[in-house]
Amino acid sequence: MDRHQSHSQIKGVSTGTTILAVKFNGGVIIGSDSRASMGESYVSSKTINKLIQVHDRIFCCIAGSLADAQAVTKMAKFQLSFHSIQMESPPLVKAAASIMRELCYSNKEELQAGFITAGWDRKKGPQIYVVSLGGMLLSQPFTIGGSGSTYIYGYVDAKFKPDMSLEEATQFSTNALALAMGRDNVSGGVVHLVVITEAGAKHIVVPGDKLPKFHDE
Repeated sequence: MDRHQSHSQIKGVSTGTTILAVKFNGGVIIGSDSRASMGESYVSSKTINKLIQVHDRIFCCIAGSLADAQAVTKMAKFQLSFHSIQMESPPLVKAAASIMRELCYSNKEELQAGFITAGWDRKKGPQIYVVSLGGMLLSQPFTIGGSGSTYIYGYVDAKFKPDMSLEEATQFSTNALALAMGRDNVSGGVVHLVVITEAGAKHIVVPGDKLPKFHDE
């Protein structure tokens, strides 16, 4: 059937390129490159935004099958909206991450997607949670994922420091993603960043020609 066929085609689109999240003093930045690929090296798009807003101050970042990620985040959005109406207050970041974990775990045989959930709430401020395919939930000060992340573990371990300013965290995120995009043949395009604080969420796009250039020695 056409519908099944189109789902299968989308399911083959992978966004496991380069994603990250980092806490700074007062907020959190979640970011990604913008390239989607099919198979090992065929690039199907250079403009995919992998940062999905699931509530006012909570975003998810995708690694894996685009169709799976879209389906899970759509369900998470619905559950969070219902949850916030019931509680008569905005949802906690951990509640969003827990919903993602439940959805991932209950569908682990079919899913091909993992997530970073990041955001800000009144109870705990800025937070980052990693939701793995098997349904494991980890809270971290910063995290990276996707195929491009293998090239930048050394960089982020060396450059990350707690309580960075917004400017420092923005530079850290942009540099890390630019470094991965320069090394990974299926990362690329532009850099998408979302800065999330008590004031709300702000989306920043850094075009490819404005990214820092890294050259091997």
